[in-house]
Amino acid sequence: MKIAIGNDHVAVDYKNQIKRYLEEQGHELTDFGTFTEERTDYPIYGEAVANAVVSGEADRGILICGTGVGIGIAANKVNGVRCVTCSEPYSARLSREHNDTNVLSFGARVVGIELAKMIVDEWLAGEYQGDRHARRVQMLTDIEARQ
Repeated sequence: MKIAIGNDHVAVDYKNQIKRYLEEQGHELTDFGTFTEERTDYPIYGEAVANAVVSGEADRGILICGTGVGIGIAANKVNGVRCVTCSEPYSARLSREHNDTNVLSFGARVVGIELAKMIVDEWLAGEYQGDRHARRVQMLTDIEARQ
């Protein structure tokens, strides 16, 4: 799977650990940065990863900042993105199955690295179920179209 990944200055080392973990599983990653701990602004990276997913450059995206919240909000501003901010694996899995999420965010200051790996595993393993959920996902798309 092609995965776009991005982070702010708080999560550089954390992102690198997740990146290595995913590469060991055979995933192809494109890293949109940041690459240093010099203070920067998370919306830059949230938007870059979101655009990569929407354009088809990546199948899915993963974003990491201090809490995962701000960078996830930034991603959700891009039409076509359904980013979920998760702190545990169950919601990550269900967000894929029910909401067809295409971007995942979490916080380096909130979630330990081993739990983050579990969240990522469940999210990547989840497959959109469609059926009764398709109507609701379409309603989300309709909201975007009206904006």
